This record gives sequence, C-alpha cells and structure tokens, in this order.
Amino acid sequence: MNEIKASPITRAGFAPFGSLIDTEGADSFLINNGTTERFHALAQAEAVEGEVILSVFRGQPFTPPLTISMMERHPLGSQAFVPLQDHSWIVVVAPDEDGRPGEPQAFLVSGRQGVQYNRNVWHHPLISLEAISDFLIVDRQGEGSNLEEVDYPTPYTLTVDV
Repeated sequence: MNEIKASPITRAGFAPFGSLIDTEGADSFLINNGTTERFHALAQAEAVEGEVILSVFRGQPFTPPLTISMMERHPLGSQAFVPLQDHSWIVVVAPDEDGRPGEPQAFLVSGRQGVQYNRNVWHHPLISLEAISDFLIVDRQGEGSNLEEVDYPTPYTLTVDV
C-alpha cells in the first residue's frame, strides 16, 4: 500500500492545482468609508466576458439603529456574499424606480446564510453585526463601470430586533 502524508497547505504547494483562498499575507484595501477591509481577488474563476473573482470582505460591526443614506448596484454582474463566521448580518435591498433605488427593504440574515444579488439590484454595502466578520465574495472584474452609487434625498433609519 502506498502512503501519502498530509502537510500544511501553502500557496506555492497548491498552485499546480488551483488557488489557496486565505487572507494571511494577502493585499487589502479599505472600502465603504473605511468600515470594510477588502482582500481583493484571492482566486479567479473562468468567465466568457470579464472575470469572476473571489474576494474576502472584512466588515466592521454596526450597532443599530443605522442610517441608510445610499444604495449601490452592479450593472455588469451579480455579487454574492457568504459569511465565514457564524455572526448575524443585515441585507438591505430596494426595487429600481426609473434608474434610482426605491424604498429599501431590510432582512436579518444568520451567519450560516449567504446571498447573491442579481445584476442591477440596488443594495446597501455590507452591514455586519456582533463582531468583525469575514465574507467570501464572488463578483465580476473587467472592462466597463460595474458600480453605480445613489444617495437617497432623505435617509432611512434602520432598526433591528436582535
């Protein structure tokens, strides 16, 4: 019988087979007014047009009530959020009303649930609760502008019964 011994995974050791998805030693930058650290493009899936990438967003925790003053959408691709810890978080979405976000709707999401926003769906940036939380993100990178941000004329206040 041939034996193999498992050894600790490294980027270099696994490179012939794929990409190691790990924030340790990865480049990052702040987004969402400095409340979220993005570990950008940790892996890349194949796509016909543009590229589908995997990233980790590190969301700082918010304490409700929250002010919802803007929404964003991505016209060239969907965007998925998958939590990597078991911490509750909030999803805020809105219907499109003549190219602007309509009245928002909020959903409390458990740390064992992820969401994928369809292309062109208005949503609020990441809202973590409880603690700093990492999320695996699957989205598009490529030519063209894939981010639209719109401020509400009058902000909304979001409350949550946690």
